[in-house]
Amino acid sequence: MKLRDDMPEFTGVTEWVNGEVTKEELAGTPALVHYWSISCHTCKETLPQLNEWRDRYKEQGLRVVSIHMPRSEKDTEIGPIKEAIKQYGLIHPVAIDNGHKLVDAYENQYVPAYYLFDTEQKLRHYQAGEKGLKMLEKRLDRVIGSEEEK
Repeated sequence: MKLRDDMPEFTGVTEWVNGEVTKEELAGTPALVHYWSISCHTCKETLPQLNEWRDRYKEQGLRVVSIHMPRSEKDTEIGPIKEAIKQYGLIHPVAIDNGHKLVDAYENQYVPAYYLFDTEQKLRHYQAGEKGLKMLEKRLDRVIGSEEEK
């Protein structure tokens, strides 16, 4: 995906945890779409930061959607994914994407990966890996701050 691209639809999901979400339901709110994998150590290390952002920016309307992207056959086992979701406090909607439908729609190759969309569902920032989380936080502040000024 390129900056200013439209948010893809959430179609082809294997299973939703913590409630299903649609692109239409996210309209008018900033959204952070987060890719992770149960086999990714870095992903697990960064989940507390994701939860902190989810809680900190909730009042400003930020919606967080996590997408579990399997990196191996073992990563497609639903039970351990659900256990990890509970263990790491992911209380927002989580899509399990065993068929890589969302991975393909987002052209995503990495975990963790973060896609920040504005209220018009345009991609405003993309970040992959654990490096640059401070930059992502600045973009969150800027996108959410500019939304408050409207």
